[in-house]
Amino acid sequence: MQFKNNTKQRNVSIQGLRSFKDTLPKIVKRIINKKGHIYSETLSNWKYLVGDELFKCCYPKTFKSSNKFGVSILVIMVKRGHEVDMEYSKKKILDKMNTYFGYSVVEKLKFISFDDEQKVSPRIEIHEKNVTINRYKDKISSVKNEKIKKSLLELTKLFREK
Repeated sequence: MQFKNNTKQRNVSIQGLRSFKDTLPKIVKRIINKKGHIYSETLSNWKYLVGDELFKCCYPKTFKSSNKFGVSILVIMVKRGHEVDMEYSKKKILDKMNTYFGYSVVEKLKFISFDDEQKVSPRIEIHEKNVTINRYKDKISSVKNEKIKKSLLELTKLFREK
């Protein structure tokens, strides 16, 4: 009886350290090889691929690989107002990505614009004297020991910061 070399699961153990790739199941390996590798490499090298100026106003959102019906598309999120700059540098980004990977990875770039308005409510500055609520001020002021009174005020300051 001969042994089959192409079994679905690995039955032979390897002594020593194994690479992470060898420990994954075959289905997971296929998914990573199909989509995950290109997108993760694009994310990690995005600043190099687009340059410093465009790096501040855009980031890659998703990557769809090519199949029978369509071409490979990289979807890029762009801050509102910088769409024209991205449109002009579209060819440069495509060329840089394809030369980085060594073959034609991306055939189309799709831009989606978003607003970069981060609505931050103005924080009310708390004065050190008015840290505690009025009802607790009376209780703290009624404490006779100065050290305990001071430590309670410090404690309320810490709670207020969190």
